[in-house]
Amino acid sequence: MCSPMQEPVCLVENLNGSLCVNTEAIEYLSKNNQPVVVVSVVGLYRTGKSYLLNRLAGKKTGFALGSTIESKTKGIWMWCVQHPYNAKQTLVLLDTEGLGDVDKGDSKNDAWIFCLAVLLSSTLVYNSRGTIDNTAVEKLHYVTELAEQIKIRSPASGEAEEEDEEFQFVQFFPNFIWAVRDFSLELFIEKKGQVTEDEYLDFALQLKKGISLKNSNYNLPRQCIRNYFPTRKCFVFPFPASQEKMVCLESLDESEIWPKFLNVTQHFCDYVFTSSKVKTVKGGHRVTGRRFGHLVQSYVNTISSGKVPCLENAVVAMAMIENQAALEQGIKLYKCEMEQVKSLFPISLSEFSAKHQEISNMATTEFMKHSFKDEEQEYFKKLMAEEVLERFLNGKSAEAKLILQTDEQLTENEKKIQEEREQAVLLEQKYIVEKEKKLEIENMMQEEKVHNEQRLQQLERKYEEEKIQQQQELERALENKLKEQKELVEKGFEEKAQLMGLEIQQLKQEKEKQSGGFLRIMLCLL
Repeated sequence: MCSPMQEPVCLVENLNGSLCVNTEAIEYLSKNNQPVVVVSVVGLYRTGKSYLLNRLAGKKTGFALGSTIESKTKGIWMWCVQHPYNAKQTLVLLDTEGLGDVDKGDSKNDAWIFCLAVLLSSTLVYNSRGTIDNTAVEKLHYVTELAEQIKIRSPASGEAEEEDEEFQFVQFFPNFIWAVRDFSLELFIEKKGQVTEDEYLDFALQLKKGISLKNSNYNLPRQCIRNYFPTRKCFVFPFPASQEKMVCLESLDESEIWPKFLNVTQHFCDYVFTSSKVKTVKGGHRVTGRRFGHLVQSYVNTISSGKVPCLENAVVAMAMIENQAALEQGIKLYKCEMEQVKSLFPISLSEFSAKHQEISNMATTEFMKHSFKDEEQEYFKKLMAEEVLERFLNGKSAEAKLILQTDEQLTENEKKIQEEREQAVLLEQKYIVEKEKKLEIENMMQEEKVHNEQRLQQLERKYEEEKIQQQQELERALENKLKEQKELVEKGFEEKAQLMGLEIQQLKQEKEKQSGGFLRIMLCLL
């Protein structure tokens, strides 16, 4: 990764209820080409979110901790650190503005902060205090609004009706962790006895039978949590210290913090590090720091314009930027390497052709490394166009002339001699090319055939990698839906289980549809 962040920076500013991106944070992300694992902590204000994030960063301080009733975090703050278990990945920690801040008085703003955290994260931690009772679940009402705030497909695609999209959230949403702070009860449920933390969460999210309005309202947030997030996990934290010491938690020595709290905190951090996956977007494409910056800009700009964020639109916009950059990197590498070949002029056509093909392969590899979702091969075809070579050769003469004109240290006569030499070398090379082209046309065609096969192999490998990522994305969603369906059947919710069966069928059809398709990629190249 690029130079590590010494402290958090504001990523999304909240200025008088209006969200905007901090350009300095985006500039930092643009230099990071490592895959990112993004962990967000959301929750009611003044519940200690920042402390957990500092521990994930391996620091005592960093994100601001407040000891008063005033919320310290505004907007979304970001801290990029090296992943403690994988040096080739960057851990991006996001501290979000506290929900329900009385001074802010804008529930819509809270909803968008929560929505952004869901869209940007690999793992979403919901932080609350006390117990997971009905009041605690009701305070997580933001989850019930996500169906209105997030769209999977662009309306222009016409692939699916909007009402069919909600069941797909599980494919793209982050893992969900409920962190319960200051928990002082026993993990005991009547008729079940002693239970684990996860069983405690599952019990709190159980649905009620019946179709009354009261039961529907009770079930709605629970259904959303169960259906939207691929995994659910719970950690219950006891009080960290005595009441008087809790106001200065960040300055306490570890010996002053109660061991049980430290033990749970360590288990929490270990779980986050091991279970949180690299952030992906629709299609299973892995997100780097640079791409993450594009995502943030896309989502925030959409929200600020009064529109609903769309996963497909954000990915398409990001792909256009990234593929153009990948194309430029490929061409830059090609030109740089061909400059070295130019110093060998004049050379035979066969030698020149071999060098061209070798360098072209290098450029293709560089392009493949940075491109994604180039489904119609628009940018790949631009890289492979013969005009790239023509522009290189034809540009050398004009380039030489420009250098001579601006070099004031040469006399007019020296300039003329130098220019004639440069032109002579280029003319000789072009003469050799024309002369040998007729003699070696058959050989070149064979070489080009081999070269095309190599490019197709590279393209196929890239396609297979992306297809595997898409299949894994769907497998996780199917696994979650099948598990939920089984639980619904066991608890007597037959009608809900049947509806879940329809969603499972749609996911299976989507999986079959994505199982092939390389022939379509080849046709795009013709």
